[in-house]
Amino acid sequence: MDGGKGPYYCPHCAQLVGLLEFYPALKPHLDVCWLDFPRPRADLVELLGEEHQSCPVLVLGNVPSGPIAGVPMQQANGRWFIEGAEEIATYLAQLYGSGLPH
Repeated sequence: MDGGKGPYYCPHCAQLVGLLEFYPALKPHLDVCWLDFPRPRADLVELLGEEHQSCPVLVLGNVPSGPIAGVPMQQANGRWFIEGAEEIATYLAQLYGSGLPH
């Protein structure tokens, strides 16, 4: 719900849900958290700060070993993260061998 209207869904988040259904072998490598639409999104604020509350976002558990082509990585509060469905899908494809967005 948003402003008393809806229900809505996030098409970018749905794209990643689809990716996880196409490639279930990715699931054990991820800790998926579902957040409500209204801001502030306390869990994200705690991890990345108030200015980084967009979804979908992949917060990396480890410091990346180096850049990955086509994947802009950001850092906030000492954590590395990737925003956007295609960027996250590209990262997962290059890390775990799932298909690339096309």
